[in-house]
Amino acid sequence: MPTYTLNVNGQSHTVEVAADTPLLWVLRDTLNLVGTKYGCGIGQCGACTILANGVPLRSCLLPVVAATSMPITTIEGLSSDGSHPLQKAWIEHDVPQCGYCQSGQIMSAAALLQTNPHPTAEEIDSALAGNLCRCGTYLRIRAAVQSAAEAGGAL
Repeated sequence: MPTYTLNVNGQSHTVEVAADTPLLWVLRDTLNLVGTKYGCGIGQCGACTILANGVPLRSCLLPVVAATSMPITTIEGLSSDGSHPLQKAWIEHDVPQCGYCQSGQIMSAAALLQTNPHPTAEEIDSALAGNLCRCGTYLRIRAAVQSAAEAGGAL
């Protein structure tokens, strides 16, 4: 089995997996970073969103062989103690109901705030349109992203 070196959350990890193994499973099963969730497996729901070179990508579609050349950030990489402005805003606005989509939502929001620190409501909705929330907390999600932006919520 081949080995691959990944830069995840600022740390180097060497993994031994098949080249076509989705990064999602490497993160969860090999590196024990379980904050990134499996939702649909076809890149449609956004639960597995991570940042690769600061760009939100679906880790269920990204083969590990393609992830070796870029820094990867997972929800665990935002802060180890929940102190990132987006994480704080999520709690402040009582966003999670079931919570399943939240790490993907937060990672997409983090990418948005990195490139656009003061987004409008429409820009927030557009940037997070690919992240589905089964509980329908979209208004609270938008409010949380706006609060995080006011608090300086970029990575």
